[in-house]
Amino acid sequence: MKSYMHITESGYDPERGKPIKDPYLGDQPSLGACMPNIRRLVVRGDHIFTMSGKTPGVQQLVVGGFEVAEKISALTAWRRFPEQRLRVVDGQVTGNVIVDSRGRQHPLDHHENFASRIKNYIVGRDAVALTTHREIERGRGETLYMLRQLLRKNGDSPIQVMGRWCKLDERQTRELIDWLLEIKSGH
Repeated sequence: MKSYMHITESGYDPERGKPIKDPYLGDQPSLGACMPNIRRLVVRGDHIFTMSGKTPGVQQLVVGGFEVAEKISALTAWRRFPEQRLRVVDGQVTGNVIVDSRGRQHPLDHHENFASRIKNYIVGRDAVALTTHREIERGRGETLYMLRQLLRKNGDSPIQVMGRWCKLDERQTRELIDWLLEIKSGH
């Protein structure tokens, strides 16, 4: 088992920025269009973790992660997960299925390299996500320290410690999951 952790786009934060729409860390976690390199590399049983994007005046945090259950095409995701289709809610684009009913690029999707982004839609299971204000604030306060310990590397920001994304081994994956679960349990 291996895992990958990545930093989402600048300005995306669960409380103080734009809502993180990809990955989706709810009941049926998924990663649809972002990080095609990670989506290509993972196999069933691996994990994917996401960190909030750089947002002015806000400490970044590991928002959560999930285990990879399967890889499917974006068109299959369009059929199976209608709630994840791109749409506008309260003035914000949401969803992570970037195709229309015919498998063409959805008008709300503005990614380049569309053909590479519709492969390997990741369906997950067993998501662990920091969702309450208390969990998010604790995550903010501990993320940089956790990354330094986990990766055995110093830096003043998550990108200095891990880059845009990094691969984690089994020990690191378990430690990260345990840390997220500890925050969620309130201990």
